Amino acid sequence: MVKTEREAGPARIASDPDAFEAFYREHVEAVQRFVARRVDDPYLAADLTADVFVAAIESAGGYDASRGSPAAWLYGIARNTIAGERRRAARELGTAGRVRGRELVDADDLVAIHERLDAEAAARSLHRELRQLPPSERAVLELVSVDGLSMHDAARALGIGQVAARVRLHRARRALRGGAIRSALGLDELTEVAR
Repeated sequence: MVKTEREAGPARIASDPDAFEAFYREHVEAVQRFVARRVDDPYLAADLTADVFVAAIESAGGYDASRGSPAAWLYGIARNTIAGERRRAARELGTAGRVRGRELVDADDLVAIHERLDAEAAARSLHRELRQLPPSERAVLELVSVDGLSMHDAARALGIGQVAARVRLHRARRALRGGAIRSALGLDELTEVAR
């Protein structure tokens, strides 16, 4: 059975350079924002953004449209890429790993990365405060409230059921009730919509 172009989704990016370019252009800013909220080193942010798209190409054949949107799939890859980098950095204490690849970023790219990091500084600050939540609750809250995924797509990106995702989101919102984080993320409005 041949998949339609819509059903194939990201599956084509591994073999079709034009499809990859269109996919990249459509999603690169969202991935950059996602990474910039979690990483404050511009070189590392550039490397991780590139790693996300390399991983997307490598796993494109396994994309299943029934499991979520291309954006949810890509956010799942980005979360895994960032988590992998954090594990690697924890094992590698030498400075060689932090300096690696910096000479590959030219001055114009560095300026753009600094601008992106500056634009996401407030979001990084909120992200640091959100670390007080258990990781499973924080992950759902971020994907739904910050990254704008639907509950279905957030659950798929995390590899959990929708009921579990709803419970975790409810717990996270309850823990943040009345705080500055709550109003900054617009959780009061989101709670009203969810009711």
